[in-house]
Parts: sequence; C-alpha cells; structure tokens
Amino acid sequence: MPTSPISRRGLFGYAGAAGVGGAAGIVGGRAWGLSDAPTPEPPNRVLGQDYSPYGAQQAGIFTPQSQVAELVAFDLLPATDASALGRLMRVWTGDIAALMSGRPAAGDFAPELAQANVSLTALVGFGPGVFELEGLGPSLPAGFQEIPAMTHDRLEDRWNGGDLLIWVTADDATSVSHAVRRLVSDARPFASRRWTQRGFWRPTDASGAAVTGRNLFGQVDGSANPKGDVLEETVLSTDGWLAGGTQLVVRRIEMNLDTWDEATRDRQEASMGRRLSDGAPLTGESEGDDLDLAATADGSTVIALDAHARLAHPSQNRERRMLRRGLNYTHETVVDGAPVDTSGLIFCAFQANIADQFIPVQRSLDQADALNEWTTAIGSAVFVIPPGFSEGGYVGETLLG
Repeated sequence: MPTSPISRRGLFGYAGAAGVGGAAGIVGGRAWGLSDAPTPEPPNRVLGQDYSPYGAQQAGIFTPQSQVAELVAFDLLPATDASALGRLMRVWTGDIAALMSGRPAAGDFAPELAQANVSLTALVGFGPGVFELEGLGPSLPAGFQEIPAMTHDRLEDRWNGGDLLIWVTADDATSVSHAVRRLVSDARPFASRRWTQRGFWRPTDASGAAVTGRNLFGQVDGSANPKGDVLEETVLSTDGWLAGGTQLVVRRIEMNLDTWDEATRDRQEASMGRRLSDGAPLTGESEGDDLDLAATADGSTVIALDAHARLAHPSQNRERRMLRRGLNYTHETVVDGAPVDTSGLIFCAFQANIADQFIPVQRSLDQADALNEWTTAIGSAVFVIPPGFSEGGYVGETLLG
C-alpha cells in the first residue's frame, strides 16, 4: 500500500474534526502543516477536492461530506456466485480508481464528464445476501444483521434491503450521475438494481467555511459525532477479514414537515434538546458543548426526558456511539392517483457492530423519542463495508481473494 505522510491516528483526528459536515485537513493524501506540503488553502475547505481511491479504508467513510450523493442497492442475479462477485469487484475497483482520479473509466459512455477536483468518492458495501453465497457463510461478521421491526417503522419494500451497495458522493449532481451510470452498467451481468436513493447536503456556510449540515427540520444534524481515538473504536471492525472495515445502516426517514412547521419553536427545540439557531444544547453556549442532562429549571430538567439528544446520548446507552452522515431528500410519490411530495432524511450510520451499537440505541429512541411524532422510518438496509484497497488490489479482496 502506498505510504502516506500522515499517521493512522492523525487521520482519525482529522476525520473526527470533520464529523458529518466538518472538514478534514487532508487533500490529495497530505495533511496541513507538513514541511513538504505546498502552501495550503484554508484547512476547512471541503469542496473541490481530490481523494485517493487507495487506503486502509474506502473513501466516503472518513472523508468530509460533500453536497450530492446517490446510493444504489442491487440484488445479485441467480448465476452470480462468489467467483463472479469477485470479477464484479475487480471491475468496480477499476471504475472507482479511474473516476476518483478524474479519468474516464474503461468503456466510458461520456468520458468528458470525468473530472478531477469534484470531491468524488465511491463506496462499496455487501448486504446479507452475499453471505448466503456458497463458501461465504462462515465469513459473516459478528453483529451484522438486519434491523428488527420497530414500533414506529412503516417500512416499504421499495426502500429495503439489497445484496450490494454503491454510494457515490461529489460536489455536483452531474459527477455523481456519471459515476453511478458507469458502475450500474458494469454491474448488469452480475446484479440488478433494487433501489436508488438520491440526497443532498450543505456542508459549508455562505462563506465556504465547513459547518455541520442541517436536516429539513432546520436542525443542525451530526453535532455529537465521535472524534479522535473514539472514532476508530466506534467505526472500525477488528473482526477477521473485515478488520479495518465497518458496518453501515441506511434508514430512509420520512419527515412530516407540515405538522413540524405548525409546532412552536420552543416545542421544536425541546423535542431535540438543542437550539435551532446554532445547534447548541439547551444547557450550553455552542454546538460542541456536551449536554448537561442533570440541569434543571423551575423544577424540571432543561433537556426533556424524551428529547432526542438525551435518549441518543452515549451516557444513556452504555457509551454506544456511531458515525452519522445524513442526506436530505425530496421525492414525489403517488397517493390515490395523485402526485404527493415527500421529504426526509437518508440516515446513514457507520459502526463496528450493528447488533451492539445501532439496534440498542434505536430501540431506546423507538420507545420514547419526542421526534417520533414527526418522523417515520420507511426504508431500512444494512451493509458490510469492506476495508480499503491498495493499488493493484480490489474492493473485497480480503473476503473474495
């Protein structure tokens, strides 16, 4: 694997600072402040970047979040066995290496659309069906499982499941669409498209400085993501072939914006436990302040017992954490023959062990979260995200090689 002037621990420090919408001080494999680095641009720049396709982790996990994303899930064709899956992974790896380097992939339909400096990443995941292939069952990672039914779920099959995942992110929709088109085309001999989810995010403020993004409720979303050494412990598996990889939950959450807009601002903030203006806890002064769950005023806790931030707080969940990356969406659907606009959040969470991390926290939220009044999960999928690959290697080679 190519050497890098930044240590693994340093990478997680930068990635932790990036959080969901923050900036990593890494561009083109270099960290700001190194003696051999060129004169740097501001370290909070998150757009217009080039990321290497090679590394210990796939790009798209710790790289800063960009503006546009598309997630595509696939069902494996009946004839696709482990050997055929390995061939697809080699093809996809070639596509990803080319596109992330700003070059057309082999057989590109529109080579002019391949561009550098668009912050392009492409992430590949394996769903539960992969581990039903002959010879791969014993490699099922510990804790990898579907999410059990929750009381407030209203899951629709069109947004559920998948044997494979590609998640492409960039600064603009044209670059994302072009990369997805190439990857989907190359998958056709092996898999059919199951669902596509398109989302958008705002990772910078009006001046271009990196900020934590906001969901369509107007809430700052992702403030308490893990940082530093805790990030590594939270996200990365140490389990056999998956060591250095991770597990991903994708939940499509529909938001009732009409009834949310009717709620008073005080009620909206109380349901979250944070201020809408800047994302600060109701007990704090700035977004990065920790919640004071014991604080009281007029005989009541300042942060309500059913506030989302309280129920999701690590101290309430045996220190369980996840790395969360959200994507807003709008989607037109048909109800009783008439088009209806729906909106929501594509909630994505990386962790080392779904059974031990996501599921217990989600059960707690399902039971009492004040936001349940306005949110409904309508889609759910889980994927194993293999470790990264080196030049000459391919995605998933630790499992399929």
